[in-house]
Amino acid sequence: MQFTTLTILPYLVRVLNQMNMLTKKEIELIKKSWAIVRMINPSIIGDVFYSKLFYDNPELRKMFPKNMEGQYKKIIDMFSIIVARIENFDGLKGDIIDMAKRHEGYGVKPHHYNLVGKALLWTLQKGLGNEWNDEVRSAWINCYAVLSGTMISASGK
Repeated sequence: MQFTTLTILPYLVRVLNQMNMLTKKEIELIKKSWAIVRMINPSIIGDVFYSKLFYDNPELRKMFPKNMEGQYKKIIDMFSIIVARIENFDGLKGDIIDMAKRHEGYGVKPHHYNLVGKALLWTLQKGLGNEWNDEVRSAWINCYAVLSGTMISASGK
């Protein structure tokens, strides 16, 4: 059996959500890489992310407004806040749980988080270009596993 990000993400979600932590090195890589991505116009990053998400999963398009400009800003702002506060995940957890409950109200289901994670990794890879490597990829997979795992756990409660 070949393991891919898609097949191991549910396992990582469970393990990392129990630990609720990232290493100092992962936090450093996430912050550094996000700073590079933030130098790109947020509308472009948002458009690339959602274009990939909707191209791969057209059924998700109906969950979003026709005019996506505000949504582009929301997702970039959300990740900026998460990255800025990532060293103190426990302090961030309440906000993540609140966000999960809002997303549940929008119709988000647990399996959607994996789809979003794939689009996020793809977008980061494209945005980072030569700065994207296995270490950065691993750090973002772990970060998203903690984030999405927390959100999935909060859903339905």
